Amino acid sequence: MKEDTHPPYQDVLFVDSSNGTKFVIGSTLQPKTKETFEGKEYPVHHVAVSSASHPFFTKANKFVDTEGRIDKFLKKYEKKKEQEQKRHKQQEEQAQEKKAAKKKKK
Repeated sequence: MKEDTHPPYQDVLFVDSSNGTKFVIGSTLQPKTKETFEGKEYPVHHVAVSSASHPFFTKANKFVDTEGRIDKFLKKYEKKKEQEQKRHKQQEEQAQEKKAAKKKKK
């Protein structure tokens, strides 16, 4: 078997950035920063959302979007909706013009 193919497995302190909750989980992550938690020093990795802050687990109705993904999606959706309305309006105008042209021919 090959040696040194996998990173070392160690306990890592994960910190939820939205509410400061800390928990220790075994991981192969190799963070550079360290922090003391419950009298022991651990490498630290910060996460945006964890079970302590996610609405599914907290039963909260609001969700704090720390990276702006929701706003980005809503803007994209609104732009697409406007384009669809413009296209639909143009199709209606073309249909009315054709109808008017047919009436003139008669």
